[in-house]
Amino acid sequence: MRATPVRTSLLAVGVTIVCVTLRLGGQGAPAQRPGATPPPPVAGTKIVTPGAVLFRQECVFCHGVGARGGMRGPDLTTGTWSHGGSHAELIATITDGVQGTAMPAHAHLKDEEIAQIVAYLRTVQQPVTPPRGDATRGEALFVGSGRCGSCHLVKGRGGRIGPELTTVGSARSRSYLVESIREPARHLTEHEGTGEAGARRYDTVTAVTNDGRKIVGVAMNEDTFTVQIMDAGDRIHSLRKRDLKDFRHEDRSLMPAYGEAQLNGAALDDLVAYLQTLRAPTPARKGEPR
Repeated sequence: MRATPVRTSLLAVGVTIVCVTLRLGGQGAPAQRPGATPPPPVAGTKIVTPGAVLFRQECVFCHGVGARGGMRGPDLTTGTWSHGGSHAELIATITDGVQGTAMPAHAHLKDEEIAQIVAYLRTVQQPVTPPRGDATRGEALFVGSGRCGSCHLVKGRGGRIGPELTTVGSARSRSYLVESIREPARHLTEHEGTGEAGARRYDTVTAVTNDGRKIVGVAMNEDTFTVQIMDAGDRIHSLRKRDLKDFRHEDRSLMPAYGEAQLNGAALDDLVAYLQTLRAPTPARKGEPR
């Protein structure tokens, strides 16, 4: 890979807002809270439909349409979560939130409403994908010949022009990762840049100054009058739009598509296997020993 963003967002993940952050792979089942609505034997439309409505009201801003992941929250369709996937664990995660994360408590919701959200999540849950590839080889590819680390930050090391991937394994499904490598422009990841437009996408922007200098990169911050662009060398350019001869968003990723000729199937499996090991830690719940 060259120095360009794999769309995964990761992550990211990190604003205190009403959203349901249920991340992949944790253990330890908290007891169901007293009086909580028990899991329904069959999730019929009477409970799923209002659950879908509540999800759009409470969770979609972080977790995206269809619970497939957003800028701040992970994909909830993968079938496993960091804080457990039993009915009681999901109830506890939604109700109490998770300390040390962007997942807030939802004490304002009634027991039956939380049960409806859980029922909806069950309908979008996909079978767990069997592991493929060798994560050790994938890591060597990521930091070596693939040059992915020149654009993507992992645990404090790497480039910044692309999405940070430190917790991408908890935030995105395998199919999303594969698509992000094979077709990076298909769905551009959002990032938390500031400006009038709010969250910004990792799309390519090109600015040409009045003296003919051309700057290509990602808009980190933008408003009506100014823009800050990060180029492929991680340099930030602060520009006033009135001083530009041309400025445009190109609705494409800086990352090239890696087809079979650039990355064969076995190497792709190895790279994705490594990305799936990059997971968010499981912080202690409220009241649990640290």
